[in-house]
Amino acid sequence: MWHRHSLWDFAMLAAAVGLPAGLGLGLLVALGRLDPLPAILTMAGVMALTAALILPRFRDLERISRFAADLSDRGDLPVPVPRHSRAAAELAQSIARLRRSWETQSGQLKSLALSHETVLDSLPDPLIMVDPGGVVRRANLAARLVLGRVLENQEVTQVFRDPLVLEAVEAVLAGAGGREVPYVVPVPVRRDFTLRVEPLPTATAEGAVAMLMLHDITTLVRMEQMRADFVANASHELRTPLSSLLGFIETLRGPAHDDAEARDRFLIIMQEQAQRMNRLIEDLLSLSRIELMEHTPPTGAVRLERVVSAVVGALEPQARAQGVTVETALPDDLPAVIGEREELAQVIQNLLANAIKYGVPAGASAGRVEITAGTLRRGPVAMPQATRADCVFVAVRDHGDGIPKEHLPRLTERFYRVDSARSRQLGGTGLGLAIVKHILNRHRAAMVVDSQVGGGTTFTVYLPRAASGQQLDDDPPGPSPRPARGNPAAA
Repeated sequence: MWHRHSLWDFAMLAAAVGLPAGLGLGLLVALGRLDPLPAILTMAGVMALTAALILPRFRDLERISRFAADLSDRGDLPVPVPRHSRAAAELAQSIARLRRSWETQSGQLKSLALSHETVLDSLPDPLIMVDPGGVVRRANLAARLVLGRVLENQEVTQVFRDPLVLEAVEAVLAGAGGREVPYVVPVPVRRDFTLRVEPLPTATAEGAVAMLMLHDITTLVRMEQMRADFVANASHELRTPLSSLLGFIETLRGPAHDDAEARDRFLIIMQEQAQRMNRLIEDLLSLSRIELMEHTPPTGAVRLERVVSAVVGALEPQARAQGVTVETALPDDLPAVIGEREELAQVIQNLLANAIKYGVPAGASAGRVEITAGTLRRGPVAMPQATRADCVFVAVRDHGDGIPKEHLPRLTERFYRVDSARSRQLGGTGLGLAIVKHILNRHRAAMVVDSQVGGGTTFTVYLPRAASGQQLDDDPPGPSPRPARGNPAAA
């Protein structure tokens, strides 16, 4: 079907072709050599013959024009075969070849773009590209995981709130060379980065002219911090038992060399001091290992009631010696939690060991510790936002003397003790709750302490719930009996 503009083009073309004949006939009429009527009839015949000769070729060109226009929407159109114009046929073949070439190049460019996208997302370090206006045009997967939001089309001032970073980006966009600044991601667990801003040699297809690269130095920073903490705190904690050992050794080698009674008494004290140093070193090593992995959350699933049952069984002799009864009340349908079995066992063990040590009220000869668990639709504010919904809690409650309110905020500090003398007497290192805090930080979990002086203390741990059907890390290869629940474990 012809369009209006096609008819107009055809008429103009026919008129242009017949124009020389019309001018010649008009000249003959003007000179009196030809009457007007024969001239008009002759001109009409010329125009008709011209139209008849041009029309097939014009229709061929019209078909090629429509074919070229439709190629932008459909690439599978058959190539038209003009019958009246060899030039039109060659033009159609050229357009078809050009289309195939474009498709090939387009496929190669798409494949190259996907490859570049895959390479960027495979980089372990976060990378962000910004345009001259400071708008993020591209961000790889690591950047999205670290910064936790949709970054594309966001202004860099909305992504980074650090003045040093913004000043470096502004300077590079203004034409300065590369800049390097420190950057800290404070939540959910503090991570330290070195942020490098570099100009790109040419603008990318998205219009980016600079890139921001973040290199994770969290492990290096924490190792340095641990070294400083060890020098500041561990040396102080080790000095007392070490001085005692040196003093007893000097005494045994001198005045008490032949005193059997003093030797036996001193050896008992020396053994206690050596055990105290051994516990301190073990706790320091455990804390160091946990801190190095704190920024990497676990991905396994653990059945919490099995962990609690194993810990209660392991601490039963200690509880019996202290005159403490441990009672557990865990529901049969308690969901699995996301975590690492050994670390969660260490959390329960440290909390239960503290409850056994301090669960006997002053002046009493026996005490009681209760362990309960359940689920919540939403965890406490102390829990990270990403893991707060549908969590599992486990609470360890003792009925001891309680902890004064002013001490509660500092319980998880290293080497902090409410009663230093009693803690050392009971074998405490002051690191147990610090270890619990760092394990829970790695698990994106939280702990809440509730205590009343004279009414006992409750430590409640909130853990993210595992997905339904997730493979359990502690599942044995075959069927296993369910652990006993609900019966008090007399200790």
